[in-house]
Amino acid sequence: MPLGTFGRYLVRFARDASIFSVQEIPGKGKGVIAVRDIKRGELVIRERPLFIVPSEINTSPTALMTHHLSLLTPYQYAQFYNLSYVNFPAELDPEIDLAELALAIFQTNAVSAGVDSAGVFPRMARLNHGCSSAFNMVYSWREKEGLLVVHALKDVRKGQELLTTYTDTKRTRDQRRAHLRHQYSFHCTCDVCSLPDRKSKESDHRLMSMSELYAQFATWGAGVIDGVQAIEVVERIWELGSQEGYLSERGRLAADAAWVVAAHSDVASTKAWAKVAEEWFGYEVGVDSEQVLEMQMLQTQPEGHPAWASRKAMRVPAPTLSITA
Repeated sequence: MPLGTFGRYLVRFARDASIFSVQEIPGKGKGVIAVRDIKRGELVIRERPLFIVPSEINTSPTALMTHHLSLLTPYQYAQFYNLSYVNFPAELDPEIDLAELALAIFQTNAVSAGVDSAGVFPRMARLNHGCSSAFNMVYSWREKEGLLVVHALKDVRKGQELLTTYTDTKRTRDQRRAHLRHQYSFHCTCDVCSLPDRKSKESDHRLMSMSELYAQFATWGAGVIDGVQAIEVVERIWELGSQEGYLSERGRLAADAAWVVAAHSDVASTKAWAKVAEEWFGYEVGVDSEQVLEMQMLQTQPEGHPAWASRKAMRVPAPTLSITA
């Protein structure tokens, strides 16, 4: 391994060790534990993929795995085969059928790396799953940099497990568990799935209502609802998210609200929603992200928004105190 590469590994290990450690967790296998308090919005992991696979391929999946693995360093190769896996054919031997094992590992651990690709990120892959308010980490792909970043969605205490989410969890507990059992072969016992039945049903209702409201918000694009109604829907989604403790996706939601009010030529509201989006994008995808820069520019020049004046001009509500506080 070249000295420069070795040095980068040492720096990465030292940085990781100052934030978290990978430990055995009863009933979960390996997991990631904070070794110090972590602030909301803090960068926790910055990682390049071992390799990336397009969603559509013209060769056999196992042949593709073999090709990509042949390009890895011995350390990267060991990293890959040290990852967990599910859905490995029972009639095969994982010590012999390495190509099939590689495919199972990829299918278990790969995450989105752009619009039409998925990649394997060994450090990020150690994060276990949590539903709704249980997860405290969010990851995002940076196309121009060719890497994945993980940020803290919430403040995390020393000793607390770092959790991300493997799926859209705005579903009922039964639906979430069924999906996770089918896709990842585990029964979710996160804090939300472990709620008593009455509280679980209340949570289910909030999450399903949020999902329905997102669908209603999308109808603004077809002119089914106007700008005022669309922002009322955004406010309701935000309120339910606060009640549930579901804080993910707020940067995108506020940016979409800014799109709506910009389309209706409301300067003040566009600036206000862009400011909210800047804050939440900063938590979710990083203060150095393209999304944050776009929202900063929008606050300076709202008339430069691509949707500006594309709809009938009207005064559209700015964020309420419950959102900006």
